[in-house]
Amino acid sequence: MTKRTALLVGASGLVGGHCLQQLLADDRYERVIVLVRRQLSAAAFHPKLVQRVINFDLIPRLPDFPASDHVFCTLGTTIHKARTRDQFYKVDFTYVHELAKRAVEGGATQFLLVSSIGASARSRVFYSRVKGEIEQALRGLPYQGLQVFRPSFLTGERTEERFGERMGTILFRALSPLMFGGLRRYRPIAAQTVAQAMIWIANQELHGVNVFESDRITLIGSEEQRRQRR
Repeated sequence: MTKRTALLVGASGLVGGHCLQQLLADDRYERVIVLVRRQLSAAAFHPKLVQRVINFDLIPRLPDFPASDHVFCTLGTTIHKARTRDQFYKVDFTYVHELAKRAVEGGATQFLLVSSIGASARSRVFYSRVKGEIEQALRGLPYQGLQVFRPSFLTGERTEERFGERMGTILFRALSPLMFGGLRRYRPIAAQTVAQAMIWIANQELHGVNVFESDRITLIGSEEQRRQRR
């Protein structure tokens, strides 16, 4: 079996942290390259891990951009953390777009993006519109496969969980049993499940653009968990 190289961006985030752990434990990958703003302490000495500390503003001019097979992009911020719309747009659109352009030039065949439920370039909601715009922009790049994941409210241990997020988790979990039919995709989803679904889909080498809504991500990730336990 040919082993692959994974490029991960957003490794310090909720989904990205789970992706990193799972990629390092996955025998299908011989190298895991992470692009980070500052050195990661967790798993820093793993033999498969290569850390590149970079200035994300310089991605278009970054020398020796690392070659990879699969790109896992879990990069993203919030309006609260970004403070301005311009800064949010730079992180969630510009950085992601420049990353994708450099990676495909370096030979990557699969780009896997964590977007958001409700993403649409026509949305009146700024957050959802930017997510939709980056999805649209990535469709124009010559990847063999673009895999877009649109999770609902993410659950998991956050490094800097805020009161609003904690209350949101409690509320969504309480309402989850009442969400049937078309509402099923709004159920909260564990970040670990999203990461498992992304890695499984990456190794299916699907061609074209494929969009995975939150309920489907749950099914794929849960099935992957069962396979790993067998």
